[in-house]
Amino acid sequence: MIDSLVEAVRAAAASGKALRIRGGGTKDFYGQSLAGTVLDTRSHAGITSYAPSELVFSARAGTPLAEVAEALEQRGQFLPFEPPEFASGTTLGGVVASGLSGPGRSARGAVRDFILGAHLLDGQGQVLRFGGQVMKNVAGFDVSRVLAGSLGTLGVILEVSLKVLPRPAVSTTLRFDLSARAALLKMSDWRALPAPITASAWVGEVLTVRLSGSSASVAAGAARLGGAVVEADEANAFWEDLRDHRAPFFKDPRPLWRLALPASTTALGLSGSECYEWLGSLRWLSSELPGAQVRARAAELGGHATLFRAAPEVKAQAGVFTRPSPTQAAIEARLKKAFDPHGIFNRGRVDAV
Repeated sequence: MIDSLVEAVRAAAASGKALRIRGGGTKDFYGQSLAGTVLDTRSHAGITSYAPSELVFSARAGTPLAEVAEALEQRGQFLPFEPPEFASGTTLGGVVASGLSGPGRSARGAVRDFILGAHLLDGQGQVLRFGGQVMKNVAGFDVSRVLAGSLGTLGVILEVSLKVLPRPAVSTTLRFDLSARAALLKMSDWRALPAPITASAWVGEVLTVRLSGSSASVAAGAARLGGAVVEADEANAFWEDLRDHRAPFFKDPRPLWRLALPASTTALGLSGSECYEWLGSLRWLSSELPGAQVRARAAELGGHATLFRAAPEVKAQAGVFTRPSPTQAAIEARLKKAFDPHGIFNRGRVDAV
């Protein structure tokens, strides 16, 4: 399969034609409109190595995320950043390329924090290898982690090695009926507590929190926090629906904004419907407000805003991603030039305003 991918890339480089890298297509909505001939990675699949005792897992990019999760589950392990699927067919390469993390992000880390190494097919048809399979092998500028969130603009991810973790022994989910203001105050208090909080969400005047770890730590944390205990099956369904945007909040037809803000931020002061995650540092906003207004408010609060879901014409007008600083833009341009000198991969997908 690598030979056919290499051949396609070299042909595109020679002709200057754009390629659209695609796995399961479950995140096609993310970023600007897609363009170019589809380069399907799904046939380049399969687990290449797994050392449970070393907490290291490697697989080809076209491997379905469901297959990865099943293999880890059999050994009592999981991907701690809880990558969203949004729909069936998500691939491991798409998980890395999108760089999106789920409810456990604030407690355990993001996708890039667990990448140990990667194989990449660059814009000249060369197979490059970065990083390793153990943390101590990674030194200097870690290109493998730069791939997280690159949306396929640097090259075709061929294989990824990830650090995995054992599943927590116990998880308990608690609920509190609270206003937005009260929920933010509660989450602010929780940040100072030695409680094993691994997920939180406020939506629809209800604050939900998950505690995970040893039986003793979870029991002590639950006793300290209070609230109503949610039955296990209902709790699992809640966090999965939140992760994959199946919850009622995400059915709002208005443009959906994703705001990354300091955890201490209080009210946004913007019209629309809101959902809070990660103890307040991630805010979802469904709103018809102009993009400039949303971004200005996010910047004023010390964060940034991404237009996560919207109609193509709205994305084209408002832009999807916040414009990087001149220094960051220069670094990104140099990386793009080094890995994709002919500019064939996923043209225009990350254009910002």
